[in-house]
Amino acid sequence: MRVASQRDLIAVGFADLERAERFLQARELESVSREQLLEGLSHCANPDSALLLLVRIAERDKSVLKLVGRGESSIPLFRVLGASEALGEFLVRQPRFLSTLGTVPERTFHERDVASLTAEMLRSVGADPQAERPVATVTGTPGIVALRVQYRALLLDLAMRDLCCGDPEEAFPQVAAELADLAGAAIAAGLALARADVSEKSSPEIVDSLRIAVMGMGKCGARELNYISDVDVIYVHAVRDSVKDDDAARLDEQAASKMAAQLATLTARAMNATAPEPGLWELDANLRPEGKDGALSRTLDSHLAYYKRWAQTWEFQALLKARFLAGDPELGVEYEAAVAPMIWASSEREGFVESTQAMRRRVTDNIPAAEVNRQIKLGPGGLRDVEFTVQLLQLVHGRVEESLRVRDTLSGIEVLAEAGYMSRADAAKFGGAYRYLRVLEHRIQLTRLRRTHLMPTKPEEIRTIARASLGMDAQSWISGDEMLARWQSTKREVRGLHEKIFYRPLLATAANLSADEVRLTPEAAQARLKALGYADPKNAMRHIEALTSGVSRRAQLQRQLLPVLLGWIAEGVDPDAGLLGFRRLSESLGESHWFLGMLRDSPAGAQRLCSILSSSRFITDLLEVSPESAAWLGNDADLEPYTFDSLWSEISSKLGRHKDREKRLRLIRLIRRRELLRIALADSARLIDQDQVGRALSDADRAAVLGILRVAEQEEYSEHTKLTELLIVAMGRQGGREIGYGSDVDVMYVHRPVDGADEQAAQEQALRIVGNIQAFVGMPLKPAILAEPKLEVDADLRPEGRQGPLVRTLDAYREYYSRWSGVWETQALLRARPLGGSDTLAAEFFELVDSVRYNARLSPSDVVEIRRIKARVESERMPRGADPSRQLKLGRGGLSDVEWLAQYLQLCHAKTYPSLRTTSTRAALRAISEAGILPAADVEVLDHAWVLATRIRCANIIVSGRASDQLPRNIRDMEAAARWCGYAAGQATKLEDDYLKSARRARTVFEKHFYADC
Repeated sequence: MRVASQRDLIAVGFADLERAERFLQARELESVSREQLLEGLSHCANPDSALLLLVRIAERDKSVLKLVGRGESSIPLFRVLGASEALGEFLVRQPRFLSTLGTVPERTFHERDVASLTAEMLRSVGADPQAERPVATVTGTPGIVALRVQYRALLLDLAMRDLCCGDPEEAFPQVAAELADLAGAAIAAGLALARADVSEKSSPEIVDSLRIAVMGMGKCGARELNYISDVDVIYVHAVRDSVKDDDAARLDEQAASKMAAQLATLTARAMNATAPEPGLWELDANLRPEGKDGALSRTLDSHLAYYKRWAQTWEFQALLKARFLAGDPELGVEYEAAVAPMIWASSEREGFVESTQAMRRRVTDNIPAAEVNRQIKLGPGGLRDVEFTVQLLQLVHGRVEESLRVRDTLSGIEVLAEAGYMSRADAAKFGGAYRYLRVLEHRIQLTRLRRTHLMPTKPEEIRTIARASLGMDAQSWISGDEMLARWQSTKREVRGLHEKIFYRPLLATAANLSADEVRLTPEAAQARLKALGYADPKNAMRHIEALTSGVSRRAQLQRQLLPVLLGWIAEGVDPDAGLLGFRRLSESLGESHWFLGMLRDSPAGAQRLCSILSSSRFITDLLEVSPESAAWLGNDADLEPYTFDSLWSEISSKLGRHKDREKRLRLIRLIRRRELLRIALADSARLIDQDQVGRALSDADRAAVLGILRVAEQEEYSEHTKLTELLIVAMGRQGGREIGYGSDVDVMYVHRPVDGADEQAAQEQALRIVGNIQAFVGMPLKPAILAEPKLEVDADLRPEGRQGPLVRTLDAYREYYSRWSGVWETQALLRARPLGGSDTLAAEFFELVDSVRYNARLSPSDVVEIRRIKARVESERMPRGADPSRQLKLGRGGLSDVEWLAQYLQLCHAKTYPSLRTTSTRAALRAISEAGILPAADVEVLDHAWVLATRIRCANIIVSGRASDQLPRNIRDMEAAARWCGYAAGQATKLEDDYLKSARRARTVFEKHFYADC
């Protein structure tokens, strides 16, 4: 034969020219015309693979060469070998089925009827297709091999018709339906094998008395199966009425269940157990009642009892696809009829929304990050977006619209359009996108008959998929890049259609939109909103109407954006509050160009806004009175918290321009409110961690308190001579710069008379200034500052507590700490740091403080006192009726346990280990670990418990706007707290379990070390 030129090989589509030339000259192909061979290979999606397979088949059976060079009649051979290595391997093993590829199918795909498929599969194992309960005569491994060989022979015939049809996208529904029918036929044959196997160990009459039906679920039930996929099934059994009174052939309930499970197990083994012929696919029964923990087969009454009492809503959604596959048809039809009413009433069940959202999350939760953009099925704009949309609309509206009660996705799209729940134009696009994505999925799976939904990454594999996805009507091949471009475009279209189909009809119902928009009845619109999670759909419709009505630019833009925004709002914890918050924000901002621009041009900012509005009362209230702050959400740089120096510079500047007290206090408090909002927004966007939140909040409060100090001092000095200098000392969590939203500012006041001043007069002046600070912090302003987070300055940690003087001189503190202070006061000083005031006074005061807190030597009586006070705190300060295991601050393993243990160890070891001389709890814990004072594992337990409790405390106020030290009990509050703490949606119980576990472990560590010797 003439050696082909490289140009010829490139024209055919070979990737490896040297290898191709070598195989073209193989002795097995000597009798074939080179021109005819190349002509045939030009029809291959992958000529390299097809040529290798052709040589290997020819080694086994020369008759394959008769199919080459027959012009159009040779096309089926080359189309199959070029698209499916797995089917080529099957022909290497079983060349007798080459005759299947000898006839050119018609360009229009013709589906084989299920009866003929089932009959051929049953005959392959020697079972009578006409028998009521067929039993195989070819059993054991030979029967399994015969079943699998016949299945693949029929699959070969189906793939050949699919690959040689004019338009694979048009043929897809019939291909998928025949794949499901073929799976059902294989299961019927597997059941016949199982009956034969069980009959050998029991009497045939007993086995014959058992009726069993295999119900197809998922894609198999819907007759839209893939080339290779798990086949989801449910088993139901019964005993034949005619033998119930025959003692010899009677099966009691337990024996019937055991035999049904045997039949189910053996049927599954026929599909996928180890055998000379490779397995087909897994027969998966995990959708049965109670899943893997439930009985493999149940009676119909047992199924119904479970569904009525115990089933979760998602189980009814799964039953939407249930269809009889194999076994006893009467029992199967009875099962379908019995569960149908439950399916279509499921949207009214409590928890429907949560179940639907959980199903949606399961689609994406387990996708590795590296695979998201390669996913045809589960990724954004993938097959599940189509299927989820159609199924949810069916469940929502199918309760009253019986025409929507269909199983497969494409039929669902059609009936939704016919019933007016989807426009015909959108239905055509949605259906077309689904067909195209399914064809890509089929071609990827057909290559090696492996279960995958990932677009390959190798260029040669992508090219193969691109060529194989074309039908015989295509005028020319397309490149891999062209295929990828269409795929990406289709994904974008699917995402857009999902939002449009779901939400735009709600707008059409509420607003005066064009006649070609789908219009829902008020009842249908409210049902759809309820299914999305809106608790008050009637009120939600009023908000939508208010947002979209009119001809203003804002209304026009919101009509375009609301389909997306409604979806984002619905993903939050409280969609009703989110939609109301969005309406108020939108109305307050009016036609603000930046707001409309952010919604249109910054999807990330708009999504953040929707999430916040439906999850946080605290932030929503602040945004409502400061709507311009929403602009920050579109730019991460705007959310970066201001440093203390920046805040103090701004406050100082504003105080210098105003003399009126109320104006000055208003400006200080407005700046603080603005910064708390900025911090909360940055926190919600995960731009800062909990340590940064604590520092930023501390800085904002510090700047505000110092601003108020300046106002108080200037007012005092404007009327009186300056007699003293003042220092404010931060204590508690403010001292550690680890406060949360709504924390008090714990302080102590120190003053020192200026030279020559009367000490009594200086003390009175210091008291006036401090009194004014306390008064100004919460002074009512006119007009009031709306939604202002409360600022409280608390001086209860001063020596002698509330009984002691509000402010003391430096000398008085020195005398007190040397003569009278208790160990609790020394412990309180561990968190002390300068907040503001006189720098020289601060230096001298902290020289004194350091000598007290870091040079302390705890006596045995001090240790006893510390433990006594801790016990009193737990017993006396715990709120009445509070569950100690759920109390975040004072409860077992809570913040108090961690902080008291850290401070106890600081008092014991700070003199020896300078690294322990810190006001921060977490920094102290790190130093304790590094110094080897506690095992690193114990410190890790304490640190984790402290961070989680702090995070939940912050979440409580963010969610409700009210401070709480309790782990929430209400499921919605717990869900909101979990989201704020970084948990995925639907993981409220996981947060609860994690906290309780963390607190228990922290308490154990606390008790082990707090009551040990210092």
